[in-house]
Amino acid sequence: MTGLRKRVTVGFLSIVCLLFFSGMVSLLELSHLSRDTGEILKANARNIELAKEMLDAAHEQNMALIRLSVFGDRSRDSVCRACMDRLENTLLVAQNEAVDKSFLDSLAFATTELRIVTDNYLAYGDLRSGDSLAVSKNRPAGMPDSLGIKWYNDEYEALYGRLTAAIKNYMTSTQSSLAPRAEQMKKNAYRAVTPVLISVAVMIAIVLMLFYFMSLYCITPIERMNKSLGDWLAFRIPFTVKGDLKDEVLELKERIEAVINQSKQPKA
Repeated sequence: MTGLRKRVTVGFLSIVCLLFFSGMVSLLELSHLSRDTGEILKANARNIELAKEMLDAAHEQNMALIRLSVFGDRSRDSVCRACMDRLENTLLVAQNEAVDKSFLDSLAFATTELRIVTDNYLAYGDLRSGDSLAVSKNRPAGMPDSLGIKWYNDEYEALYGRLTAAIKNYMTSTQSSLAPRAEQMKKNAYRAVTPVLISVAVMIAIVLMLFYFMSLYCITPIERMNKSLGDWLAFRIPFTVKGDLKDEVLELKERIEAVINQSKQPKA
């Protein structure tokens, strides 16, 4: 490969390799950014789903316990136990899936407290079911149980409030981790764009260098040779080209001079 062709080929191959490398790096960083974004959205949606399930279970248990403690509806025993089991099972799923379990400590503690108080009330309620039946005969239909109301207000209501607050705190727990993760995503975005910017800057420099050397060693000498050859053909002005000629351009000049010298020789 001759000199001029070699320089041009190396220059354009450098641009192609630079474009390919910067594109691969940017694609890799963008895939990381897309994966991180998907993980954040997935974790947030999963937190909301599990928190909603726990809130529903806690609400249903609360309503059943009101019917049981205040109005003496013993048919709600099974509903209370089923809702408590549902709440604990959902909490176990959240603990298994959570990366940072610190947000679940208060929720687990509140759930345990509520389980103990509920089980104790249901156990004592079974023991005093006979007394409750006797009292209910002397109490008008729909009349609230004052002891049940007192127990609900003094013991259960505060625990239920702590539990729902812990569930809501868990629901918004992913948002507290969004700030550092968003900052990391911002850095990833800059890393994805930086190779492209560097490549553009380098490519501009390479293109300007190619333009300079093509003008210096190819375009300008060819323009001079073309003008000098035209002057020789029109006015027989001696063919001279000034400047530092190299490679194919120098070879072309020498061949033009050889043709001119050959044309000056008398024909046989």
